[in-house]
Amino acid sequence: MRNIENVVPIYEKITLTLEEAAAYSNIGQNKLSSLLNNPRCPFVLFVGRKKLVKRKEFERFISENIEI
Repeated sequence: MRNIENVVPIYEKITLTLEEAAAYSNIGQNKLSSLLNNPRCPFVLFVGRKKLVKRKEFERFISENIEI
């Protein structure tokens, strides 16, 4: 069982999983996955084969775009 004291709120994390980013932004996981697959995606971070979302860049991307 995880210790509740070790849980970091999403808004304080530097990187997010696909599931966390979807919950945080209310954008579907399939749409986020297709954005992360774009070679010019400014908010993807590869950790081996795993893709993480850089939260601050993701927030900037959302605020600068009117349509995705």
